[in-house]
Amino acid sequence: MEPQISIHWLAVLASVVAAMVIGFLWYGPVFGKVWAREMKMPPDFKPSSQQMARAMVLQIVGAFLMTYVLAHDVQVWRPSVWNAGEDGAAHVYGFFAGFFIWVGFYVPQHLASVAWENKSWKLFFLNTTNALVTLQTVGMILAHWR
Repeated sequence: MEPQISIHWLAVLASVVAAMVIGFLWYGPVFGKVWAREMKMPPDFKPSSQQMARAMVLQIVGAFLMTYVLAHDVQVWRPSVWNAGEDGAAHVYGFFAGFFIWVGFYVPQHLASVAWENKSWKLFFLNTTNALVTLQTVGMILAHWR
């Protein structure tokens, strides 16, 4: 049995925008100073416009890749995709798709940063919580907007 996956591109676009907004708020006005301190950046550090443009492009590419993969993962959780019954509550698919990607990929990656790069536990919790919030938000958008 092969799944019948279809991607809703407007939902992917909305999810990329949501991920960018969450990242801006999380690493900007909400936790930006804490993050910069934990990253050992000087308090007066200001990236150049070229650095900011490069970072934004890379962040958009990363958000798109994460959203595109999560869109497939959300669909795979649905019984209807496998012709195995009717779908239940959409939020369940968004939650589990986002949660298992977070716990299986993001958490281990950030644990490795603590283990091998001497990153702080505060930075670990800051980054992994951001990833969880982002994945849950994107998962819910993709699960509900089919």
